[in-house]
Amino acid sequence: MSLGWTKHGDGRHVAPGDVVAPDERLSWPRTIGIGMQHVVAMFGSTFIVPLITGFSPATTLFFSAIGTALFLLITRNRLPSYLGSSFAFIAPITAATASHGESVAVGGILVTGLVLAAIGALVHFAGARWIDVVMPPVVTGTIVALIGLNLAPAAWGTCTESVVDGEIVQACDSGFRAAPLTATITLAAIILVTVLFKGIIGRLSILVGVVIGYVAALLQGQVSFDAVRSAGWFGFPHFVTPTFEPAVLGLFVPVVLVLIAENVGHVKSVAAMTGKNLDDVAGKALFSDGLATTLAGVGGGSGTTTYAENIGVMAATRVYSTAAYWVAAVTALLLSMSPKFGALIATIPAGVLGGATTMLYGMIGILGARIWVQGKVDFGNPVNLTTAAVPLIIGIANFTFSAGELTFEGIAIGTASALVIYHGMRAIARWRGTGQEPASPASAPAAAGATD
Repeated sequence: MSLGWTKHGDGRHVAPGDVVAPDERLSWPRTIGIGMQHVVAMFGSTFIVPLITGFSPATTLFFSAIGTALFLLITRNRLPSYLGSSFAFIAPITAATASHGESVAVGGILVTGLVLAAIGALVHFAGARWIDVVMPPVVTGTIVALIGLNLAPAAWGTCTESVVDGEIVQACDSGFRAAPLTATITLAAIILVTVLFKGIIGRLSILVGVVIGYVAALLQGQVSFDAVRSAGWFGFPHFVTPTFEPAVLGLFVPVVLVLIAENVGHVKSVAAMTGKNLDDVAGKALFSDGLATTLAGVGGGSGTTTYAENIGVMAATRVYSTAAYWVAAVTALLLSMSPKFGALIATIPAGVLGGATTMLYGMIGILGARIWVQGKVDFGNPVNLTTAAVPLIIGIANFTFSAGELTFEGIAIGTASALVIYHGMRAIARWRGTGQEPASPASAPAAAGATD
């Protein structure tokens, strides 16, 4: 299709039961308003990732905007999407930065993007059927869940102990423990906003909760504006040159599988909401996200993914116009060019992030369970049960294995074990004819007519 849009109806109204298709638009004032609403929707989650990992929020926003524009160009405006920070990168970035520095973490993002782009090209020419075969819902859900649960200790935070005047003093500088009261207020606000408000405010509960937590931190004197005062109004964000360390690449490879699941899920969601078959765009979507992540890895931004938050905006407005996403990309790019704006975002204190990440990491874990439910995974089947059980423990306990200079931790080992266990057990079960045996009597379906 062309890169232009036709006006939907009179450009002002959307009839009941009707939708504004990706190749349509409303009047430009309305389109600009909806585009800015998309920026608000992605804002909280996109900024939390760099704040947690220590990356520059402005740099992340810059590459997020560029990546979104590339995504729309490559998919030729057929697939509305904003590319924001992927939570799947939090664990590998944190581990790589702690052990080898920020530039090595950026290099890991770059390599992840290249692998995803290569897979996208393969899917475009060979079809997406093999993804369902290699990564069925039980495997995909397990990988997503173990990534979220692996991050649980980071949400709680770390503390250091030192001796002051003969007494042991504990100092907590990250996570929930950094400021328990502020973290509790933030978490409670997120929970309450979710159920108190309808529409877009309810969908932006994390962003609203962070704002409320920020105000609470401000009243307690936990926020400093020194960096904001010294920052300029206009300028390019801070870029970081990538370096490469083979020892940490094992941390990033599993993220590719999560990005595949997120992108394919996004394609299917938009197709269902617009009534258009978009299967032929799946390869381009993966390639585009891979290219956007690669560019982020070139300059120090967080890796990207298609955003569920913006799906919520489209569902609420029934406007799927890609014109609105061009507005969002331009708006995000302009915001990223203000160092003062980036410095303001960076003032969000650790306690606020601790409360928000308690919710976010848990949501990632439960998202894995949601994939199981939507995929109708039968845990009465011992293959499925084992595929989920073992990797989850590996991820939660953060099993670690070293081979020479390479170090593999819970997410990488858990991901590999999920794939090996699922396909290995299925092959053996087919050979031995044991695949239909129930996992345990408790997992067997209730007898017909049984009552509680």
